[in-house]
Amino acid sequence: MDLRQMEVFLAVLENSTVTQTAQRLNVTPGAVSLQLQSLAQELRTDLFVREGRRIVPTPQAHRFAEHARQVMKKIREIEQDFADLAAADQRPFHFASGATTLIYRLGGPLRSLRRRFPHADVHVTVGATERIVDGLLNHRFDLGLVSLPVTQPGLKIIPLYDEELLAIRPVHDGRADSSVATVHPEELARAGFLLFPQESNMRGMIDRFFKELGIAPRVTMEADEVEAIKRMVEAGFGYSILPQYALGGRGRRFQKLRVAGRRLVRKQALAMSQSGYPRALTVAVAELIEGALCET
Repeated sequence: MDLRQMEVFLAVLENSTVTQTAQRLNVTPGAVSLQLQSLAQELRTDLFVREGRRIVPTPQAHRFAEHARQVMKKIREIEQDFADLAAADQRPFHFASGATTLIYRLGGPLRSLRRRFPHADVHVTVGATERIVDGLLNHRFDLGLVSLPVTQPGLKIIPLYDEELLAIRPVHDGRADSSVATVHPEELARAGFLLFPQESNMRGMIDRFFKELGIAPRVTMEADEVEAIKRMVEAGFGYSILPQYALGGRGRRFQKLRVAGRRLVRKQALAMSQSGYPRALTVAVAELIEGALCET
């Protein structure tokens, strides 16, 4: 027996006529009769007897109807559970991002996310690109905002925007303005640097940039917190290279720098596990963030 037979059987039980059932299910009366005959043969019992133009259910039919209703109810529950409607999705949704991007770029998009999906169970994790990629591949995260390049297979990448990385040096007298000054490689070669840890994606980009300049940087400190690095630079402990969006605001005691004729840029992107059947909420959140950040 199959679900279609149960559906037809329950419809006949409700309507009491084959003709009305056929109209309701948009099939021919012959198709309804055939389904009932096949079901009765499989159950080896009479389900209906005819009285004039009507068909009357037998006691066996009422007995079978109890089972059929339970099966159809369970089927509807399964269909609803896997309907995957973004607005109705209340399963835990795990989003991951680097701290800098979360602080300086994602405030507006996350507020929009909360307004659009007020019932979504959203969990946000802060981590480096390497941790986010591992979490996506192991299905701990549904969506991540990462720094490219990401070379691991099995991920769908959605490019967002480019962000320049700028050198900064301490200012010892007064406040620095918002302009970006020019610095020569010779000055950078003499300076001590506070940089991200060696295993980070960001540090890899910075090290390649130094190599292109012919500089072997003197690293005096490593940290994975942008704000900690900024405070140490302001205190005079060395230079650094940080994302431009983390360098705004007033009252800074550091000067932003760019090597003449050279720009160091990181590419930001969304990443999700590659799937033929992506979760609707993941797709919707990705589209929301993409729309917000690609416009700025």
